[in-house]
Amino acid sequence: MGLKINDRIEIADWELTEQFVRASGPGGQNVNKVSTAVELRFEAARSPNLPDPVKRRLQSLAGRRWTKDGAIVIQCEETRSQARNREIVRDRLVELITRALTAPRRRIATKPTLGSKKRRLKAKKERGMVKSLRGRVDGDE
Repeated sequence: MGLKINDRIEIADWELTEQFVRASGPGGQNVNKVSTAVELRFEAARSPNLPDPVKRRLQSLAGRRWTKDGAIVIQCEETRSQARNREIVRDRLVELITRALTAPRRRIATKPTLGSKKRRLKAKKERGMVKSLRGRVDGDE
């Protein structure tokens, strides 16, 4: 079955592990009886479907959701429906991987304009003047 990211990338079932746990927060008796919260674990570092640059970008995008053993853990307990939480978690994973697929554009270095340099120096002069006027006042009036 797997999880389809785009035309070229599909995540196999063995790479995904879902665990259902009890959700916290309001919900009355339902919260104590039904495990509706979902924890999705994706073995990103071991995935043969993702190229290395994508894995590196994915690691930086995932942040603290990236574990030491190279897995991404995404949790959801937004709704009271287990199926809906499962959909939300899978959508979040697809969105995260899709964002990692696009390489960031290189920054083109530019020089400041002559006008901006002059404005900066003028502001520095004015600020320096304000600070110099804060000095000690002579008592010979």
